[in-house]
Amino acid sequence: MRILNYNDAPLSELLIRGVEKAGVTDAVRDILADVEARGDAALFDYTRRFDGAELTALEVSRAEIDAAYDALDPEFRRVLEEAAENIRAFHAHEKPEGFRMERPDGSVLGRKITPIENVGLCVPGRTAAYPSTVLMTAIPAKLAGCAQLVMISPPGPDGRQPEAILAAAKIAGVDRVFRLGGAQGVAALAYGTESVPKVDKIVGPGSAYVAEAKRQVFGRVDIDMIAGPSEILVVADGKSDPAVVAADLLSQAEHDVLASAVLVTDSAELAGAVAAEVERQLALLPRESIARASVERNGKIIVTDDLMAAVAAANALAPEHLEICVDDPLPYLDLVQNAGSVFLGRYCPEALGDYLAGPNHTLPTAGAARFSSPLSVEDFVKVTQYTYFTNEALRAVKDDIALFARREQLEGHARSALVRFDKEVVR
Repeated sequence: MRILNYNDAPLSELLIRGVEKAGVTDAVRDILADVEARGDAALFDYTRRFDGAELTALEVSRAEIDAAYDALDPEFRRVLEEAAENIRAFHAHEKPEGFRMERPDGSVLGRKITPIENVGLCVPGRTAAYPSTVLMTAIPAKLAGCAQLVMISPPGPDGRQPEAILAAAKIAGVDRVFRLGGAQGVAALAYGTESVPKVDKIVGPGSAYVAEAKRQVFGRVDIDMIAGPSEILVVADGKSDPAVVAADLLSQAEHDVLASAVLVTDSAELAGAVAAEVERQLALLPRESIARASVERNGKIIVTDDLMAAVAAANALAPEHLEICVDDPLPYLDLVQNAGSVFLGRYCPEALGDYLAGPNHTLPTAGAARFSSPLSVEDFVKVTQYTYFTNEALRAVKDDIALFARREQLEGHARSALVRFDKEVVR
């Protein structure tokens, strides 16, 4: 891994992340238009072309889902159930509440919370299957009260999805599952086809094509975020174990050749030891080629003068995952301004958050933690404001409304407030 000095390296070099493939935008635009025009026929064609699967039906039957759940290794099924319970327990605290305020003049103002009715869940499955993503996207939506959860996940060449994906769908309460992935799956959710219901919001990660498709259908439907390649930034002091730090960095590097793994430390000695340990551990990984490409392209070690500067560097990078590997990490939490999810202490690997702890692993990437948040129950509800004024309450403010409206040169607005008390304003 490259070792950089925080004071010497330009910020632009420190901020380098994975770059998506060229040509994605135009290809996605064509796929979206084709699915909108041809519906199921286009979906069958793209599944044959991209997944190598000759399907006879797009939807997975409830019997298939139940069979997958029953066939899953019992020990892994237990872990999935445990993870689901932890996720429910954490996200149950996020349920938003409306409010109602009544004023002395009789007016009533407020805010009501309504679940989004139909939600689409994107679950990756081409290079690796992620039942954890099923749990992380579906459970908050269920807690929010969404009426229908529609999941897409690409099939293998045999037309089937992994048992773990389908079992997780059953555990999380997904209503319908389709053998679809990529931009064509996003198009089906956004536009609806003969088989796939149109949804109101699409959430979940995916390839560059999924991310671009979500970007292009935004406005037709809502989306959670534009998820980029995975990222981890580890802040570690000189007492940290190089083998542990290296393993944590590689836990994200193995996701994708575009993933970013960064160490920020105040110890030059640790920097050198971690670089050597990353190289040693790379050779032991089953996904070595992916992880090595990620490390060579985007991996880096940044050496700072002290840990305060290390946290400042982390805030500048606004990583998806931030580990703070020190003996007493809690005082540093208040200093963190930009991070998707923070893992505190020497016994809190990012993988804990991916699977079992409870907080969501669908997180802002590519610096979006500066203004965006993890997936939560709030993402699956919408807010409606309401206002009630009595005759007397409106009479007291009608002239102020008219004055404001006329300053904005909107006479119609002014008259709509005044006409209730003086019909002459519209004659």
